[in-house]
Amino acid sequence: MTRPTSPAPLPGGAQARAPLVLSALEGLYPDARTELKFRNPFELLVATVLSAQATDVSVNAATPALFARYPDAHALGRAAPEDIEPYIRSIGLYRGKARNLAALARLLVERHGGEVPGDFDAVVALPGAGRKTANVVLSNAYGYPAIAVDTHVGRLARRLGLSEQTHPDKVEADLGRLFPRDRWVFLHHALILHGRRICLARRPQCPACAMQDFCPKVGV
Repeated sequence: MTRPTSPAPLPGGAQARAPLVLSALEGLYPDARTELKFRNPFELLVATVLSAQATDVSVNAATPALFARYPDAHALGRAAPEDIEPYIRSIGLYRGKARNLAALARLLVERHGGEVPGDFDAVVALPGAGRKTANVVLSNAYGYPAIAVDTHVGRLARRLGLSEQTHPDKVEADLGRLFPRDRWVFLHHALILHGRRICLARRPQCPACAMQDFCPKVGV
C-alpha cells in the first residue's frame, strides 16, 4: 500500500511531542476503536461511505434496516438508488450516497466476486470511496496499519503541533513519520475520540485536557 510523501519539515518540537501525545492517548482511550457498527468488511465499507459529512450516530441508526434489506453486495447491487434512498434518508447527502452504494455494490460483484478487497487501490477505485475510506476499511476489517485522517484527526494534528498541513494526505504522511507503524490504527481512533470529547472544534476543553502541559494549542 503506497503512502504519500511530504517534503515539508515537521513543525518544531513535533518529534519530541509525539511520544507524549501517544502516551496520553493510550491512558485516556486504551480501547479506542471505530464507533461505526459493522459485522463484516462489506458492512464496514458501506457504513464508512455513509459516514462522509455525517455522524457515526446517524449512520448506526440507519444501517440495521439497510443491512437487513441488503445483507451483501449481491443484494445491494441489484437495487436501484431510489430503492436505497428510504433507508438512508436521515443521513446527509443521501441521494448521492445511494447512487454510490448501488454502483459500489455492482463493482464489488463484477470485479471482486462480491467481497471487499484487501487492497488499497482497489478500495479507492470504488464509487464513494477515497483514501480515508480505504484506510478505515483496511485497518478495521483487515488489520492493516493505516491512519485515516478525518476532520478531527486533521484538526488535532495541527493543534498539537504535529503537522502544519491542511490536506488530509499530507497530514497522514506527517503522522506516519512521527508515530510507530504498529500504533497507527490506535492513533487515528484515539484522536477522533479526543476530538469529539475534549478537543472540540469551536470550544476545546483545554483545562480538562491531559495534554495541556505540552500542547502548543496552535490556532486556539
